[in-house]
Amino acid sequence: MLNIVIFGAPGSGKGTQSDNLIKHYGLFHISTGDVLRDHIGRGTELGKTAKGYIDQGQLIPDDLMIDILAQVLDDNKDAAQQGVIFDGFPRTIAQAEALEKLLAERGTGIDAVVGLEVPEDELIKRILLRGKMSGRADDNEETARKRLEVYHTQTAPLKDYYEKQGKYRAINGLGSIDDIFNLIKEQIG
Repeated sequence: MLNIVIFGAPGSGKGTQSDNLIKHYGLFHISTGDVLRDHIGRGTELGKTAKGYIDQGQLIPDDLMIDILAQVLDDNKDAAQQGVIFDGFPRTIAQAEALEKLLAERGTGIDAVVGLEVPEDELIKRILLRGKMSGRADDNEETARKRLEVYHTQTAPLKDYYEKQGKYRAINGLGSIDDIFNLIKEQIG
């Protein structure tokens, strides 16, 4: 079993590299963004609550995200037998600690944290391009800058947290998709 957190600022390529990791290692993918967008699209109560936070460029409260993850993991035990890639979670140290507890209760843990490192001007370009291509309403410049600010203040400290545990793998997020993926494979084996 191989459990990986894919880590990086909005627009760093987490979704793209998650797809490569899934195919190569047979991992089950949990994208908190996709889960939340699904709930928003279906108009569930969770979706309505999440939309309020997302529209403001804020993070979803920790207890809500942990409950969502627990449900997704428990509903997909068979699919997750080879391991899980966590895309977009954790985003705070409190979430990382809660994820460790959640996984320990299931007899597993995080094996590696893949950190895609991309300069901020490139992140803004990527987010705006993604918004034009996908039509994602949250991919506009104002919201992108808010999301990057939240990332720098709340999420970036996770790098130090996971470095101290020896799990963080810094990956240069510039270059071709294949080149970046080859760097990831070298780091996680």
